[in-house]
Amino acid sequence: MQGPSRAAAAASREAFTGVLAAGADRSRLAEELFAVVGVIDGSATLRRAVADPSREGADKAQLAERLFAGKVSAEALVVLKGAFGHRWSSERDLTDTLESYAVEAVIAQAEADGRADRVEDELFRFERIVAADAALRSALADTQAPAEKRADLVSSLLLGKVAPETLVLARQAVVAPRGLRFDRVLEKYLETASSRREQQTAVVTSAVPLTDDDRARLAAGLAAIYGGTVHVNTVVDPRVMGGVKVEIGDELIDGTVIRKLDAARRAMGA
Repeated sequence: MQGPSRAAAAASREAFTGVLAAGADRSRLAEELFAVVGVIDGSATLRRAVADPSREGADKAQLAERLFAGKVSAEALVVLKGAFGHRWSSERDLTDTLESYAVEAVIAQAEADGRADRVEDELFRFERIVAADAALRSALADTQAPAEKRADLVSSLLLGKVAPETLVLARQAVVAPRGLRFDRVLEKYLETASSRREQQTAVVTSAVPLTDDDRARLAAGLAAIYGGTVHVNTVVDPRVMGGVKVEIGDELIDGTVIRKLDAARRAMGA
């Protein structure tokens, strides 16, 4: 985001955090914000109107009132007026910010019910499952198929097997990818979750599944190195043979056997 949008996002966030702190129904808030993003995305005229930098903020806040009062909850309207009432560098920055608030509201509900870690793990694993299955990936990305049909496919795979919040976000990712690939949508959702929870995420690849104790020790060790809290997502890949590979932020720590063998081969060939 450019300067004006960064300032607008910071200012509008006060309205969002305020309604959460006041006890808003988080699930309903998320549903309404996702729906509003869909409405804005579907109307070029509305996109221009809400993001027009030449219009006064108060005028755009009144526009939110006229368009959505009585159609969304009072809490959602507060968030919308708070977002519309600022200057954005682009239309996409405004809708991206509203979408991130919707995702955060879902994560906030998971936090309240003590399953935020579970939701992050399940979203990560589902993204990996889709990435490894070409037929499933094509089915979820098929924009010629009705969005509800794609959402129903997600439900058939996940309903009763994952947390409610995981299902909400997975369905949303296929119903409204907003021009992004499914994997990138889920990555954005996970980034929002990490940001809300003020933690970093590490992807750890190993030849065999890690135990809960292994994950806890890795998380503690990485937190000692990088500071703060580190959430560990795991990937099993027999090709690494042994050891682990850790990706955190832009850094890669590769302690796998296969890397050491590759290094030995390069040395012998030098």
